[in-house]
Amino acid sequence: MSSTRALRAHLLATRLAGTVGTQREGSLRSYRLFAARDPRVTLGLAALGEWSAWDVMALMADRCGVSADPAHRVGPDVIDPERTLRALDAFAERLGQVAARRGAVLLGTGHPHRLLRFYAGLADALSAAGCLVLTPAEGRCVDITTRFGVRTYNLEYVRGVALVRAPGARGAGRETGAHTHSPLPLRTALEGLAEAGGPLPDLVIGDHGWVCGAGQLGFEAIGLADTDDPALFVGEAEGRVAVAVPLDDGVRSAYYRPLTRYVLNRACLSQ
Repeated sequence: MSSTRALRAHLLATRLAGTVGTQREGSLRSYRLFAARDPRVTLGLAALGEWSAWDVMALMADRCGVSADPAHRVGPDVIDPERTLRALDAFAERLGQVAARRGAVLLGTGHPHRLLRFYAGLADALSAAGCLVLTPAEGRCVDITTRFGVRTYNLEYVRGVALVRAPGARGAGRETGAHTHSPLPLRTALEGLAEAGGPLPDLVIGDHGWVCGAGQLGFEAIGLADTDDPALFVGEAEGRVAVAVPLDDGVRSAYYRPLTRYVLNRACLSQ
């Protein structure tokens, strides 16, 4: 599924775009929390401008296609598939650029249950193209504040993609990875690179705190974001996130496979 028409149909059929599963109430709450600079939704990004909840909603309407009407408070969100496709093309362009110069890349996800295979496909293709896929600080502990208090996780890599896992979690796949919005895993990985004296990433690929944390520190970063993740789009608007792709980040893992093929095709990379 490499054609734009076919992918557009897939986005709508799987609700990656169009009417999505993310609820308007949750998105509006995220916009309010971002305006209040709540770290649960800023994802490691310290916004440069003054962003009210209304400003954030207007930005999300522009970047994602959600409703700009503040009176619209309930029901599913809507993502414009044309915006998703344009962002995927920009995403692919950045992949092609880093592959052309055989750069160093760091991939990480806070959504391992859904998105690990998407990023792993990119990691495989970039490695085959001669890029250095970085896996620093593997096994290092990361203390992350959750709604249940501070919890300790281990930074691990599956097929070149970073994730965090609770100590003692059984299995080596995506099923035991933890969902997180925190930028701390990204910072831990970068600290590991600095300590080892190795190359820093030319491109960071991921979601949540991986993208916002990297952009905040001045690294080129691209990633996927849902309508309740305004930080990536604010970062993009402020020039610190290179590309934010609007889509539902909570559908079945297999539904992202055609996106992998599409961006690799556009980037002239083979999977």
